[in-house]
Amino acid sequence: MQSEVHEAGQEPGQAAPEEKVTLARVQGRQVTEMPHDLYIPPDALEVILEAFEGPLDLLLYLIRRQNLDILSIEVAEITRQYMEYIELMKEMQLELAAEYLVMAAVLAEIKSRMLLPRPQGSDDDEEDPRAALIRRLQEYERFKEAAQDLDNLPRLNRDFWQAVAAAPQTNRPRPLPQVELKDLLLELSQVLHRADAYASHHISLEPLSTRERMVQILAKVSSEGQFVPFSSLFDLEEGRLGVIVTFISLMELIKEALLDLVQAEPFAPIHVKAKAVVLTGGREDANL
Repeated sequence: MQSEVHEAGQEPGQAAPEEKVTLARVQGRQVTEMPHDLYIPPDALEVILEAFEGPLDLLLYLIRRQNLDILSIEVAEITRQYMEYIELMKEMQLELAAEYLVMAAVLAEIKSRMLLPRPQGSDDDEEDPRAALIRRLQEYERFKEAAQDLDNLPRLNRDFWQAVAAAPQTNRPRPLPQVELKDLLLELSQVLHRADAYASHHISLEPLSTRERMVQILAKVSSEGQFVPFSSLFDLEEGRLGVIVTFISLMELIKEALLDLVQAEPFAPIHVKAKAVVLTGGREDANL
């Protein structure tokens, strides 16, 4: 029984073909081998690190890394570390701004002034060569901390997003509240009880008298003639109360058979006519 197992299509003793690895795709075609005429210049890849925003930022980083106080910085050590960083930037072929070189010159000047001995007769109150640099570092530190505090505040579309969604359209009928009659009566009793607390009794004379108005109507009908328009007996300036009193007075006069209402045809104007009154034996008889 043969112990060797051969793959289909492969002769015994023949090496397996190497699988080609796709390096890239160019215009839809697979590239499995590097071109022989490919040339990569040494400066093709350039990495720019924006770790520091300027020379003051670099100085502040060097001071904080050594846990030093800005008011008592060691100019010599800081200058040495600063120049090492400048040399590193040159070796990495980073674009070196002119302000870094200006700060290097300032540090060199401060270092030289610190190393020079002072004359014996000089004033002790002479300004420290580091004073101007320290003030600039303190001001830059305040502004940098303020910028960091502002950057730490929650920002829209960075730390949180505002969700906007339209409310779904619902056409459901709103059910009416189930109110029983006893609840309405209870609420009405409470309202009446509160109204009684503000009620007050006012005594006033009656502005219009029915008897007095009856006398005025009789006098007007007798003076103007036999037929007086019904609407002319009302004074609209007296308002609703005057109209009601006049109407009641007319009804009383008609009831007592002192006036008649006359209408020539349907929907025609209504007139008022006074009846003739005959005095017999001390009593009044209306001539119908």
